[in-house]
Amino acid sequence: MVLPLKKSVEELEEESSPLPIGTYWQLVRRKFLRHRLALFGLIALSCVVCLSVFGPLFTSRAYDEMDLLNRFKPPLSAGYFFGTDELGRDVFVRIMYGGRISLFVGFTSALFSTGIGLLIGLLSGYLGGIVDRLLMRFVDVMLSIPLFPILLILTMVFGSGVKNTILVLTVFGWMGVSRLVRGVVLSLRENEYVMAARVLGTSKLKILFKHILPNVMPITIVSLTLNLSYAILAESSLSYLGLGIQPPTPSWGNMLQRAMNYILATGLEKTVPWWLVFFPGFMIFITVLSVNFLGDGLRDALDPRFVSES
Repeated sequence: MVLPLKKSVEELEEESSPLPIGTYWQLVRRKFLRHRLALFGLIALSCVVCLSVFGPLFTSRAYDEMDLLNRFKPPLSAGYFFGTDELGRDVFVRIMYGGRISLFVGFTSALFSTGIGLLIGLLSGYLGGIVDRLLMRFVDVMLSIPLFPILLILTMVFGSGVKNTILVLTVFGWMGVSRLVRGVVLSLRENEYVMAARVLGTSKLKILFKHILPNVMPITIVSLTLNLSYAILAESSLSYLGLGIQPPTPSWGNMLQRAMNYILATGLEKTVPWWLVFFPGFMIFITVLSVNFLGDGLRDALDPRFVSES
C-alpha cells in the first residue's frame, strides 16, 4: 500500500506545478526581458554597483583627501568631475565610496531581514495554532513600535556605525515579509500533495523545506527587492539625521546632511554649492527607482498565473 500512495504523491506534485521547472524559468526570463522598465532598472542598478565597487580602483584620490585651495569648486572645474566640497574633497570619489557603504548596508540588511521574515512566515503559516498566534502577535507588537524614538535610544546605547545601522534595519525590516510568506503558506499547506505527504508520515521539516519553500520563493524574491529599496532609503534617512554612518566615512545620506550646512548660506563664497546636494540625492533616487522597477518586473515575471497564460 505504501508504494502506490508514494506514487500518487509524486503525481499530485506534478499536477500542482502545471509547467516543468525548466519551462517555467524560461517563461519567467522571457517575460522579464519584455518588461522595459525592469530591464532599465537592472541595467541602472548594475551601473551603480559597478561604479561603487570598481570606480575607486581607477582613481588615485582618497575619499578624505583635502585640497583647501579648491574648496566649493563646481563640477567640471579644476579637474574635479563632480566638483569639491567644503574641505576641497573630490565629490565624485566620495560618491563612489559612499555608494559602497550605502549599497553594502542596503543589501546586507535586506538579505538578513528577508531571511528572518521568510523563516518566521514559514513556521507561523505551516505550524498554525498557538505558534501562529504568538508569532503574529509579536509581529503586531513590532509594527506598533515607533521607529525613530527607538532608533534614538539604540544609537545612544550602542552607538552608530555600519554594523549598528545594519542591525537596526534588520530588526525593524522583517515583519512585512513574514506576513506575506505566512499568507502564501496558509494556502499551500492545504494542497493535495502536502496532505498526501503528511499522510505518508513525512516529517514537518521535510514538507516545509521540500514542498512549501520552493513555492514561496517567488514572493520572497520580490520582497527582497522591496526591502532593498527600503533599506537604502532608511540608511540615507538615518545618516541624514546623524543616526547612521558617521563622518569621515562617506555615505550618500551623510553627504546630504553635510551639504545642507552649506547649501543655503556659503558665507563669502560666490557660488551656491548645489552639486553637494544634487549628486548624492540623484544616486539615492536612481538606485531606489531602479530597484523598484526591478521588483515590479520580477513580480510580473514570477506570477504563476501570468506565466501559465504566456
